[in-house]
Amino acid sequence: MIDVDLIKKLVDIVSRSNIDELRVGDKDIKITIKKSTKPYKFQEIPQEIEEVQELSSENKEDKEDLFVISPIVGTFYRAPKPNAPPFVEVGDEVKVGQTLCIIEAMKLMNEIKSDYNGIVKQILVENGEPVEYGQPLFVIEPVGENSGCSVKF
Repeated sequence: MIDVDLIKKLVDIVSRSNIDELRVGDKDIKITIKKSTKPYKFQEIPQEIEEVQELSSENKEDKEDLFVISPIVGTFYRAPKPNAPPFVEVGDEVKVGQTLCIIEAMKLMNEIKSDYNGIVKQILVENGEPVEYGQPLFVIEPVGENSGCSVKF
């Protein structure tokens, strides 16, 4: 049975925080609360992020590149398992909704999916590194139509 009061509390928490999307659940019930669907572009990266792990001057000048931003704090993993191949490599073409990485937060593995159709131009985080909310993870060079769906996990 769904606890309506719990859902109201979760909606209130999300609406008062910097969280854009929250997914909770168990084996029977899954709840997703989404606040924003606006895609991030280079000039829209949150002000509190002062360092974007040595972006090349080429990327800084190219305002058309799009960034996949971490929706949560956690540990960044490029592959689904330690010995498995990475989800994506630099130069790979990706589609909207394609899994790019996993961020582990509170022992939960959250798949981070692409918001864009394009080519992976740069991976900004090393495997196993901690990431912050709002931290850029990937630089995507747009290809074709880029609908701005929100980052989902």
